[in-house]
Amino acid sequence: MKKNILLIFCCLFLIQTAIAQESTEARDQRMQWWREARFGMFIHWGPYAVWGGVYQGHEQKRGGAEWIMNRCKIPVAEYQQAAATFNPVRYNPESWVLLAKEAGMKYIVITAKHHDGFAMFKSNASKFNIADFTPYKKDVLEALAKACKKHNMKLGFYYSQAQDWNNPGGAVSRKLASEGWDNPDSARIDAFTAANNGHWDPAQLTSTMDEYMVRVAIPQVRELMTNYGEVAVLWWDTPTSMTDENALKLQALLKLQPNIITNDRLKRPNFPGDTGTPEQKIPKPGELDGKDWETCMTMNGTWGYRKSDDKWKSTETLIRNLCDIASKGGNYLLNVGPDALGQIPQPSIDRLKAVGSWMKVNSEAIYATKASPLGALPWGRCTQKRLNGKTILYFSVFNWPKDGKLIVSGLNQPAESAKVLTNGQSLKTKSVTEGLEITVPENAPDAVASVIKVIVKGEIYSHK
Repeated sequence: MKKNILLIFCCLFLIQTAIAQESTEARDQRMQWWREARFGMFIHWGPYAVWGGVYQGHEQKRGGAEWIMNRCKIPVAEYQQAAATFNPVRYNPESWVLLAKEAGMKYIVITAKHHDGFAMFKSNASKFNIADFTPYKKDVLEALAKACKKHNMKLGFYYSQAQDWNNPGGAVSRKLASEGWDNPDSARIDAFTAANNGHWDPAQLTSTMDEYMVRVAIPQVRELMTNYGEVAVLWWDTPTSMTDENALKLQALLKLQPNIITNDRLKRPNFPGDTGTPEQKIPKPGELDGKDWETCMTMNGTWGYRKSDDKWKSTETLIRNLCDIASKGGNYLLNVGPDALGQIPQPSIDRLKAVGSWMKVNSEAIYATKASPLGALPWGRCTQKRLNGKTILYFSVFNWPKDGKLIVSGLNQPAESAKVLTNGQSLKTKSVTEGLEITVPENAPDAVASVIKVIVKGEIYSHK
């Protein structure tokens, strides 16, 4: 017991020492591209797409379709049987990268291995991978890495470091079978799950978590860090049953990619990573000020492909989410869930292209911007840049003023210039009691979000 406590203290000391060794200047340099990007593509893809959210004729009740094995407590052998049919013959990585670029996205993060334990890459650590286990016989990450390099797109990998429902010894989140669908055997399965730390199949119990880490997780992360060129991001998920000792071993592998950016999900609280990860929500104003963070969000109701999910967010919502997140200093990691053939659903494509059309005109209000220095604006959002002793403010106007007067409350400095990004039209401004008044045209140039660019002298101190 004393040995274990001493080992933990030594691990924590090494962690803190490693963090302290990186200067603020070095960290800023490493984080620069990510802070400027503001917009990325998340890809949840794996053999769960074969199920499409349906098991034995029943719709999975809750959670993303990528959780179907856990939610419905599919036996390991049965899940593997379906995974052996996974054959994404229509996968075209270059088209995915070009779609991301057209949308205005600057980086891609793809599920290298999700909680189902299936590796979307050739792995010597587990035969449960796309190259060895399926008729496809190819490493999809290798092809995507080549396409990203060709088109100057940053590439990151999502990796489930702890949860693994197929490789023995992996951790399991304690979800009940009865939460998945009305399985007539749910009572028996839930009783077994409760007695076995979340596991529902004896095949999952033939190894320990520590053995799993040595046999699968550590060598697979090493493969990801060495076989695909530059890796921009490692997106850990989730820290279920993780120990500081195992987390330290995984973190040590990041030295193979010295410029890599990681999130806060390796092992809380001692491994904070570089970025916070609010999921399916946008933080409130001021909630994450001073921190690097990234909202990950689905485009419909699920991360992995679900046949029946038609709850698509509108283009207006996606664009306004992007403006909102940038105005608070965060990044937007927007998800697509390709199907079992390797096709991104058409509704996702349509929306990404529409967002891209808006970005072609207004991207300077998003890229390389900082959070708004102003308080809440009832009619829209604000981002800023500082250049040569001046502050550039970008106002994304959602609700166009009916009286032709846009009031920027709290902005007491006179404007040097103001114009509409859509057409370059110059606008008149004047200081009023409430702040700055901008005279705008009668009709909004863009029904979703019209951007007005205002330049003022000096720095604007936060009014939040």
